[in-house]
Amino acid sequence: MEKVCLDCGEPLIGRADKKFCHDQCRNNYNNRLNSDTSAVVRKINNFLKKNRRILCDLNPTGKTTVHKDKLIDHGFNFGYYTHVYVTQKGSTYKFVYEYGYLPLENDLFMLVQREIK
Repeated sequence: MEKVCLDCGEPLIGRADKKFCHDQCRNNYNNRLNSDTSAVVRKINNFLKKNRRILCDLNPTGKTTVHKDKLIDHGFNFGYYTHVYVTQKGSTYKFVYEYGYLPLENDLFMLVQREIK
């Protein structure tokens, strides 16, 4: 049985374990294989990058308080963050990489920046 390229179907010449006739066919095949998961990951990463940029822009000093409306006006999406930190007193900060936020009363949020070691 003749082996054929997994991408274009052309007959393969050369090594017995060869799967593609050219690098372009290998790239096409792998791009097609990974396109669905790559699109989801890319979309989530875009949300995270945007949220991080907003927190960075609104918190130039490392600690500040802003109203929820200001975050929303800048396009902040509260559904995307990288991790949660709970203090000993029970306060729950949500972080987007090194920038975090803590909900306060009256739709205010404390923004903080954590040092990355």
